[in-house]
Amino acid sequence: MFLLHGMPGSRVGPRPRPMFLYQRGIRLISYDRPGYGGSDRRPGRRVADVVEDVLQVADALGLNRFVVAGRSGGAPHALACAALLPRRVTRAAALVGLAPRDAEGLDWFEGMAPGNVREFRTAATDPERFVARLIPRSAAIREDPARLLDELRGDLTDEDRQIVSDRGIRAMLLRNYREALRKSPYGWVDDILALIADWGFDPADIQVPVLLWHGRKDAFSPVAHHSWLAGRIARATAVLDPGAAHFAALRALPEAIAWLLSDTPAAPGAHTVRGSRSR
Repeated sequence: MFLLHGMPGSRVGPRPRPMFLYQRGIRLISYDRPGYGGSDRRPGRRVADVVEDVLQVADALGLNRFVVAGRSGGAPHALACAALLPRRVTRAAALVGLAPRDAEGLDWFEGMAPGNVREFRTAATDPERFVARLIPRSAAIREDPARLLDELRGDLTDEDRQIVSDRGIRAMLLRNYREALRKSPYGWVDDILALIADWGFDPADIQVPVLLWHGRKDAFSPVAHHSWLAGRIARATAVLDPGAAHFAALRALPEAIAWLLSDTPAAPGAHTVRGSRSR
């Protein structure tokens, strides 16, 4: 199983406990996207370019078939693998992800937190200004990763505040942010630029089963993005938790992994609305 990290993120990002993976026989693989952690930058990369990295890692490890999961900024990259590697990827899971910026009929910014709106709009209209603002911000977060959670706090639901206040989860997130920005801010910069540009594939081309998990109260990846993807991907199983928001995906990841390992085929156009409280 490839686990594609969020934004900003790194290979040491949130993941299930080792015992959970061991009991299910899961070989979990994660790596730093270009510009994050120890990986060199790849300027101008697209979301679709993740496929080259995944293939290199898979081939080096002798893996012919695998599943892919991505959370938040990693979710579109998981969808890219599902779309472009149909003979290698057996299933994919995308948790609290975004839709393409040019998604037809979608008001991309509706329901999005003001900070995210400003960041994405500036990146789209004035990339130089966007980079100039993000570089010092990322440097400050590298020195004190808790700053990022403090910045986000005003847009978090009560449940998300409880999740990120959990001692174990908070330590994992802070370690993840520090490692993500250790070498440079450009993984974060290039992720945002890639998300608002042409992804290099159409989600409608995905033919493998895909799980879409989302919280209705998510302000960072609005629920309309989830609905758009669910209507676009033929073999999607869409799970919408009415009481959850963005960081609840951390607790939903074990359920998503159980789905990835399941042999039950996903029905075309399947859509499920229910609560999700996996631990």
